[in-house]
Amino acid sequence: MNVTRDFAPPFSLIAPFFLMGTLFYFLSIILLFFLQSDATLSQMQTIGWVHLFLLGFVMMIIFGAMAQLVPVVIEVGHAAVDFFYIIWPLLTLGTLMMVTGFFMAPALLPYGGMLVLLSMVIFAADLFATLRKGERRSIVVSSIKASNIFLLLGILSGFIMALSFGGVVDTNPETWLKTHVFAVFGGYVLLTIMGLSMILLPMFGLAHGFSDIPMLWAYRLMLSGVSMVAVGSLLLLDLLFYAGVLGVIGSIGSYAYQIYLIERKRARKENDIWVKSLGVAFVSLAVALLLSVVYLFSGIERFMMSGGWFLMMGFVGFLITSHLYKIIPFLVWFERYAPLVGKQSVPMLHEMIPLREATMQLYATTLGLFGVGAALLLHSNTLLYAGVSILCVGGAFLLYSVYTMMQYGKEVL
Repeated sequence: MNVTRDFAPPFSLIAPFFLMGTLFYFLSIILLFFLQSDATLSQMQTIGWVHLFLLGFVMMIIFGAMAQLVPVVIEVGHAAVDFFYIIWPLLTLGTLMMVTGFFMAPALLPYGGMLVLLSMVIFAADLFATLRKGERRSIVVSSIKASNIFLLLGILSGFIMALSFGGVVDTNPETWLKTHVFAVFGGYVLLTIMGLSMILLPMFGLAHGFSDIPMLWAYRLMLSGVSMVAVGSLLLLDLLFYAGVLGVIGSIGSYAYQIYLIERKRARKENDIWVKSLGVAFVSLAVALLLSVVYLFSGIERFMMSGGWFLMMGFVGFLITSHLYKIIPFLVWFERYAPLVGKQSVPMLHEMIPLREATMQLYATTLGLFGVGAALLLHSNTLLYAGVSILCVGGAFLLYSVYTMMQYGKEVL
């Protein structure tokens, strides 16, 4: 992949996405103190927490990463790069209003939903306009296009649900729930992660010469699986819905095999904070899939809740935080030190990471992750709040690490 400053937006445009995303990550951990170990997906507080984590942390970080990576991948500049200066404030305010609506004021949900919808429509509009300018075609580009179509589907269905919760329209929100969940989390979040990891994992791990056929199948299965779930749930076709669920699970399995192939070809073998965090992410994915299978055969909701926890906070959470330790130093170095190469001594990327704090974040978050996962299985509030307390320590170290990396070398400007 050619990396050139000609297509990269300024770091000042990207930085707020990473900082706000990390703040929302820490806030989502604190909000866990207001939940119970026997919480269910039908409770408004649980739904509020899920939206805080996905919108405030996951979406915010993904938007920032894609703002930087998409122009580099397709080798053209953004169609409307200044849009990103208004996307993160809209998403921040909309997320806060929606979470407040779920916890205490349902009347705020339509207004928060409108701001979130607006931020994502603006993001998608710039993305599709930018992709049209480029000539490069790959499985990564196809994944990005498909994921953003699912994003619009998921947000529109979610907005209809928000209008229903707020009493604006008379419709049953449960009719749209499965479409919303699978379109946003499977169709957008997971498919975007799959596509971006085909760039980031080989680049940071120095892997090449691997087959991308498993990723092609993961893309096809996710595309068809989420589509079948949406149609099956809206038309009340249970057989089609469950076929779609199997397609999504098959997609995740094929993607996991793709990661295995990349790992086998990885030339850079040192086990740094990035590799260790990825290890926790994929162990969490395996645990989540196992618990999901148990739930499908038993119907016991605690297995679904614990599996969902490991999928979101474990797999998605660690996959994103691991790459923050790679992406932020790279962007900061590119912005502040690349022009100085050959003129003066410049730092190596790993020197820009606060290793002690990053290591504490890894260990504390891992311990808290499994503590909360076990608490959801055992319905133990004591274990839940102990795990959340440890997660708070990890979240504080992550916030410190991200801020420190973003400030590194600011004096050279």
